[in-house]
Amino acid sequence: MDVAPATETNGSSSSRRPALGAKSASFRLHSPSLNSLRLRRIFDLFDKNGDGLITAEELSKALALLGLEADLSDLESILRSHIRPGSDGLRFDDFVTLHRSIDDAFFGGDEAEAAGSPSREEADLSEAFKVFDEDGDGFISAGELQTVLAKLGLPEGEEIGRVKQMINSVDRDHDGRVDFFEFKDMMRSVLVKSS
Repeated sequence: MDVAPATETNGSSSSRRPALGAKSASFRLHSPSLNSLRLRRIFDLFDKNGDGLITAEELSKALALLGLEADLSDLESILRSHIRPGSDGLRFDDFVTLHRSIDDAFFGGDEAEAAGSPSREEADLSEAFKVFDEDGDGFISAGELQTVLAKLGLPEGEEIGRVKQMINSVDRDHDGRVDFFEFKDMMRSVLVKSS
């Protein structure tokens, strides 16, 4: 399946993002609890109508929001082998199986080997932080958080007031932005609550 960066209406690439098939160190998080939480959130984002299933159409739209274009017939072909007979789309456990098969194909599937490593968890959190820190200055501003939330199609991304509240809820030094240590504390508290 060829997946290329989305292009703007003028035909130029909006940013040089890797194709879906390109290797990425951030595709798989090695912390099982972080990975499970992340997969659940991704599944819920992709399941736009909330019916507990991800269809090829929903997946195609989600990939487009992330700046990746995928041929619908290719997606349907890939998903077909992971969808249970009689179902119209991927259930969450089917989605996890699909993720694992992609992980095995591209990264060797050595999740158990690195799972408990503190340095691996730190690297995973750093990768997650970089997604939000779009300008690379070491901080997540309200504008950067709003941009990422909007790209993901989340309603929180529509109102800067809500985004500022999210920032303020974890901003311990009250500078109006989130540094890596604040982000790390927030993520760890989310993982403890969800475990």
